[in-house]
Amino acid sequence: MIGGGSLAASVDAGLLIGIVLLEAIVLYIGYGAAEQMLGESLVERIKNV
Repeated sequence: MIGGGSLAASVDAGLLIGIVLLEAIVLYIGYGAAEQMLGESLVERIKNV
């Protein structure tokens, strides 16, 4: 049986997991967009050095 004290901890854990998952999604999209905008020109600069 779930007590009142353990329910609050479960809710906190669920919120933390949700926040970390949301952060991972935002970073994944952000890095993908940055790679699309800067990736090719950066590789060309490295090749020409």
